[in-house]
Amino acid sequence: MQVLTKLDQYLDKIGFSGNFAEVDTDMLREYIRHIASQDIAATSQSHAISAIKSLYKFLLVDDQIDDDPTELIETPKLARHLPNVLTVEEIEAIIGAIDVSTELGHRNRAIIEVLYGCGLRVSELVGLRLSDLFFGEEFIRVVGKGDKQRLVPIGHKAMQEIDNYMKSFRNHIDPQKGSGDILFLNRNGKKLTRAMIFTIIKQTCKAAGIEKNVSPHTFRHSFATHLIERGADLRVVQEMLGHESITTTEIYTHINKQTLLEEILMHHPRS
Repeated sequence: MQVLTKLDQYLDKIGFSGNFAEVDTDMLREYIRHIASQDIAATSQSHAISAIKSLYKFLLVDDQIDDDPTELIETPKLARHLPNVLTVEEIEAIIGAIDVSTELGHRNRAIIEVLYGCGLRVSELVGLRLSDLFFGEEFIRVVGKGDKQRLVPIGHKAMQEIDNYMKSFRNHIDPQKGSGDILFLNRNGKKLTRAMIFTIIKQTCKAAGIEKNVSPHTFRHSFATHLIERGADLRVVQEMLGHESITTTEIYTHINKQTLLEEILMHHPRS
C-alpha cells in the first residue's frame, strides 16, 4: 500500500531501523505533522491516517502488538462543502425555458418537475415506473439506495406535467423490451440514462440563462433547502430524501443559516 510505503520511507529517513510493530504514538504523531506540512489535500491526509489506523488494528488483532499506538490519534474531520442551490425563481425560469411545442418538451418539463418536486436522485428518477405512480393518493414509490423503498408526496404540478407527457409522447411509442413499465423513455422507447438527464439539464439551464453549475442533484439540494427554509421538520425531510442518517439531512440547515447570514450582512446597518 502506498500510504504504508511512504510511512516506511519516512521512518527510514529519520533513522528508525525497527518495524511497524515497534513504532510508538509520538513517532506517528510526528509523521502526521510531517504529511500535514506537505502540499497534500486534506482528504488524502485523512485517508493516510485511516490506513495507518487500519494497519495497527490488524497488528493488534494478530497479536503482533499489545497496545494500539493510534488509539489516541484522531482522524481529522473534513469540512463539508455546501452544495449549489437554485432559488425558486431560477427553478421557475428553467422549467419555463422548456419548449413544450417540441416532441420531448413535456417529457423534459416532467423530468425537472419530478426531480425538484420530489427531491429524487437521478438514479431514482430514471428507474421510476408507471406502477410506482399513485396519483389518487398523491404519492410515488421510490426505490433508493440499497433497493430501499419509500413513499414520497408528489405535487399537482408534477402530476400535471407527467399527465401531459403521457398524452403527448409516452402513450404514442412502443417501449423496448424491459422498458414497458419505465416512466421516462427516449424516442426509441428505451429507458433514459443518467448521462441523458445531465444533458437535458445542461441544455435547459443554458436556454434559461442560468450560469450556476447545475446537475440533477442540484434540484434535490434545492428541494430540501426550500422545505427547511419554509419550516419543514428535519425528520420529515430526512424521510422524503431517503437519508440513512439525519446528519446527512442537517447539511440543509447549514445552507439555511448561510442564506440567513448573507441576508443579514447585506442589510445590516453596520455592515
